[in-house]
Amino acid sequence: MKITIVGSGYVGLVTGACFSEVGIDVVCVDINQQKIENLNNGIIPIYEPGLEEMILRNMKKGRLQFTTNIADAMTDSEVLFIAVGTPPDEDGSADLKYVLAVAADCGKYMKDYMLVVTKSTVPVGTAEKVRNAVAQELRKRNENIPFDVASNPEFLKEGAAIDDFLKPDRIVIGLETERAKELMNNLYKPFTMNGHPVIFMDITSAEMTKYAANSMLAAKISFMNDIANLCEIVGADINLVRRGIGSDSRIGNKFIYPGIGYGGSCFPKDVQALIRTAGEYGYELRVLKAVEAVNKDQKTVLFNKIMHYFNDDISGKTIALWGLSFKPQTDDMREAPSLVIVQQLLEAGAIVKAYDPVAMKEARHHFGDSIQYCEDQYEALIDADALAIITEWPEFKFPNFKIVKKLLNQPVIFDGRNIYDKAQIFQNGFDYHCIGVQALRQPMVQSAAVTA
Repeated sequence: MKITIVGSGYVGLVTGACFSEVGIDVVCVDINQQKIENLNNGIIPIYEPGLEEMILRNMKKGRLQFTTNIADAMTDSEVLFIAVGTPPDEDGSADLKYVLAVAADCGKYMKDYMLVVTKSTVPVGTAEKVRNAVAQELRKRNENIPFDVASNPEFLKEGAAIDDFLKPDRIVIGLETERAKELMNNLYKPFTMNGHPVIFMDITSAEMTKYAANSMLAAKISFMNDIANLCEIVGADINLVRRGIGSDSRIGNKFIYPGIGYGGSCFPKDVQALIRTAGEYGYELRVLKAVEAVNKDQKTVLFNKIMHYFNDDISGKTIALWGLSFKPQTDDMREAPSLVIVQQLLEAGAIVKAYDPVAMKEARHHFGDSIQYCEDQYEALIDADALAIITEWPEFKFPNFKIVKKLLNQPVIFDGRNIYDKAQIFQNGFDYHCIGVQALRQPMVQSAAVTA
């Protein structure tokens, strides 16, 4: 079986690599000539654990190819996945121009029946627009080639995308015909043989499922951050509260960790897009509007703690940041809290020194020369007046606190991800400020009176 995947970004590469891993012939297409040249030379444009090895392995076996020529890629393909970007417009709606451009190309170049599947995150009603774009090009050619459309949203977590694809919680497929269902059943058979469920539904429901899932997870995060802020005020410990509610099977213990807000390529734009879709139908999603507002405010919480600690004056202070990506195991900085925090620190006159295990190159695209980039986490601490934890990378969780204390000008940690045990940090002589717990500050040492 041969398939074509248009779009060689995060979703396209993971999808293509995983399908080729189970023996399917895959051709990935992208209009970016340099990206395709790099891929054909074994240079992978994104960081995702296990992805580079999988791509190189399947390229070597001839099951995974990369090209800029969509017409050639479609030859002998039965299924074409649209996996291009859907960036948010200024009004929050998803920009479908890339999706519809691919659909038009399908109509221009298809020679036999084809199943056109949207893998990109797209709003309700997109499949119909895809169908119309394909049909319009076929009419221009005076061709009557049969085709189907389907929706197969992805549910990949950055940092764990390979496992998510190979061992999915569920596979959601929206379609309309038995022919399309048979094709998708055959395509996903290597995964369903291990008991992973395929949920077939109508296309509209499949499109909605993706947005609803991400919006629900975003809502859990914002809810916990809101509760965390209240915990600080009343004197409760959000870490204990989290354990107390997470043990309830109706709630669960996932996505209830407080922090400095969600980011990435999915949650922010999907929440915005669903709010926009509801507005187009005359309905207001009040809960999701609150989710978005809480998240926006949460990205300022750590900066406010730093300002309060230094009596609202950090001009000339050096702040060390550990982590810049929006989450561990990725170099993705789209909508990352670090973008907000760094900007606030710089505007307040602070000097920023930063280290991230994989996102340093990406950070330079955002910050240029406005911050100092360090080779390792300890270099960032040299002559710094405070340490701020922005991303919960594993290597930050068990540092040598003696070295940390020695390098910092003053022993204070602002933990935006609650990765440390507050008692341990305090015992090591640090002032400690985290999310959802009242600050711990070392007692002031009183100087002894000098007698004549």
